[in-house]
Amino acid sequence: MASKYDEVFENRRKTITELIIHNELYVPMKTKEIAILLQIPREKRHELQEVLDSLVADGIIGVSKKGKYGKPENTCLIGIYEATRKGFGFVSVEGMEDDIFVKESDSCNAFHMDKVKVIITKEKSSSRRCEGKILAVIEHQITDLVGTYQKNDNYGFVIPDNGKIDYDIFVPKEKSMGAVSGHKVVCHIVNYGNGKKNPEGQITEIIGHVNDPGTDIMSIVKGYELPVEFPDDVIKSLDNIPDEVDSKDYAGRLDCRNMQTVTIDGEDAKDLDDAITITKNDKIYHLGVHIADVSHYVKENSALDKEAYKRGTSVYLVDRVIPMLPHKLSNGICSLNQGQDRLALSCLMDIDEKGNVVSSKICETVVNIDRRMTYTNVKKILDNDEELCKEYSDFVDMFRLMDELAKILREKRYKRGSIDFDFPETKITLNDKGEPIDIKPYERNTATRIIEDFMLIANETVAEEYFWRELPFLYRSHENPDPEKIQKLGAFINNFGYSIKISETMHPKEIQKLLNKIEGTDEENLIARLTLRSMKRASYTTECVGHFGLSAKYYCHFTSPIRRYPDLFIHRIIKENIHGGLKAKREEHYNKILPEVAKHTSSTERRADDAERDTDKLKMVQYMENHFGEEFTGVISGITSWGIYVELPSTIEGMIRVTDLTDGYYYYDENHYEMVNERTGKTYKLGQTLRVIVSGTDRILRTIDFKIADDNI
Repeated sequence: MASKYDEVFENRRKTITELIIHNELYVPMKTKEIAILLQIPREKRHELQEVLDSLVADGIIGVSKKGKYGKPENTCLIGIYEATRKGFGFVSVEGMEDDIFVKESDSCNAFHMDKVKVIITKEKSSSRRCEGKILAVIEHQITDLVGTYQKNDNYGFVIPDNGKIDYDIFVPKEKSMGAVSGHKVVCHIVNYGNGKKNPEGQITEIIGHVNDPGTDIMSIVKGYELPVEFPDDVIKSLDNIPDEVDSKDYAGRLDCRNMQTVTIDGEDAKDLDDAITITKNDKIYHLGVHIADVSHYVKENSALDKEAYKRGTSVYLVDRVIPMLPHKLSNGICSLNQGQDRLALSCLMDIDEKGNVVSSKICETVVNIDRRMTYTNVKKILDNDEELCKEYSDFVDMFRLMDELAKILREKRYKRGSIDFDFPETKITLNDKGEPIDIKPYERNTATRIIEDFMLIANETVAEEYFWRELPFLYRSHENPDPEKIQKLGAFINNFGYSIKISETMHPKEIQKLLNKIEGTDEENLIARLTLRSMKRASYTTECVGHFGLSAKYYCHFTSPIRRYPDLFIHRIIKENIHGGLKAKREEHYNKILPEVAKHTSSTERRADDAERDTDKLKMVQYMENHFGEEFTGVISGITSWGIYVELPSTIEGMIRVTDLTDGYYYYDENHYEMVNERTGKTYKLGQTLRVIVSGTDRILRTIDFKIADDNI
């Protein structure tokens, strides 16, 4: 039986609902204005506020950023809903720093990645993010998905590879294309269900059986909708691309063919888009960074250009490369191959012994590469390998000069606060069946750092020149970190005895100091990763806001037009400026399309990163399938309420579930980031070394399970 208070409260809710929702004369008002309208005395306004808060929490009314209450549809926000495996989800709204948490009961049966209308039901506090309720689904953005087919007598189901999609897709027999259990398929969704009824779909493509070589990677490719084959109009347009440079194209270009020029890349690289020349006299280094002139062949709005824009970037998966440009360009006419004339766009810099660029010139050139070098061989030469020094005797002095200048540039960047997250990349070796046979960290060496240093200074020099020219341009930006995230990082590192100075205008030197303090410690890798996660993601922007991580005022991507569309795009602007400057009409044209180019290329970059990460994770899972029951030594890399993450020296990470900690009940102490045994007080801490046994894997979720070995001390 309802209490008197409940009845009064419910009547008040009805009164306010009638006023705000059903009164046509009502205009959005603040609490004080509603109180005056309803003649509620000042001392009882807190009761009105309780009623308003409860109606907002139920999604019956909405409240604007200015605190005015109105119909929910008039105060709602538009965003993208991202589901989680646990039922709840988050809505990201453009322009909002934090996502909006949405309970499963408030999700309005939204599907993962749906565009939705959402209202704020609880404002953000110091301990939690704001909460919301989805009012309606505006648009389903996922129309096709990849999954594993399971056949029954007269129907089947597709189990999505994407773990954030918590529904199996029902497929009638007549829409299955004859798929059998274990087939990886592409499924088109025809009905999204209603929470009680599963979504329904039809098979549009059978990728292959889960046990067939290559099916696993191709499933990820299809899942991310990465374009593999080039369209017919692009293939046809290649007939107009020459195999060799036409001598007519040398006109007006600076001839650099007599300069000693090398490329330095990985052993397997085929798309060579940067080359180096270097000399020194009168204490001035003359550094030339020569970049393939891709824009000479890929004209704006051509079939090639439209496809390159659509792809945004080349994608480097563990067993294949999905190029942005067809091989005839990326490995042919645009690749700076040894002994062949090539067109380039060059950044020629005069740099003093303190690393200052005292003068520079960006110009069209023609180059001819004297040697195609590898990082491995250049490193060996710098380490005085006798045999290689003899083989490349004409180039040894050049490499030593490169090393000399690179160290100067690196030191200058370091002094201004540039942050170097030196995480080892993962090197995965496959056999001819696509099976992983070795996984190990792939460290940068001296030669890779030299090329990085030269590309960085070229990117900075180009960005600074075009900033001061005040022309439309595409910058590579990295904004200052969110102070709130840095505060959380500060609280975390305090547990290890470290501290960090936090301010609204934080300087990257503070991050650099922290990385210096943890260098060589057991917790180095862990704290460095958490520090990286506390920072914002770099993106492409039309405004020059600087690059926090590099502590650079001006930065862009100029050096990789074969594999990145932003580089190709700014090459066009640079070349137009070289050929007489951008006319007002062309400036207007670029200003109009630049924002969308920045947004799109940032998005395709994230897609490529996610696909690359997922293929690596999948191969790690497959590798550990062959090591069930084996022991490994690792380091605790993360602790949550549901388990302990352990990273092995190979870079493979797995989890010990809290339910598998057999020596008593454990709980997560979030204040000290420890897993604690309630009975014995035994703890597991971040950075702690552990012996673990491989106990399980899951290819669908791409997870690895560990158990603690008996021989831990």
